[in-house]
Amino acid sequence: MAELGEGPHKSGDIASVLGVDPNAVATVRQQLITKGMVWSMRHGETAFTVPMFDQFMKRQMPLLELHVPKRRKAESN
Repeated sequence: MAELGEGPHKSGDIASVLGVDPNAVATVRQQLITKGMVWSMRHGETAFTVPMFDQFMKRQMPLLELHVPKRRKAESN
């Protein structure tokens, strides 16, 4: 979300920046809402709860590092 700026942002826009399907961000979005890090004024929109938190995140993590899931190795018996 910090890549997109202050917000609020549509879930689809957030997913697009991450290169994932919009449904893939729903669980993390809900976890962040529960923790009080983000909030949603309207359905499908998300914003940080702290003013200028997007700028703070950009200072802490200047480059967006996309998560690449690793496949588990098959267990041999």
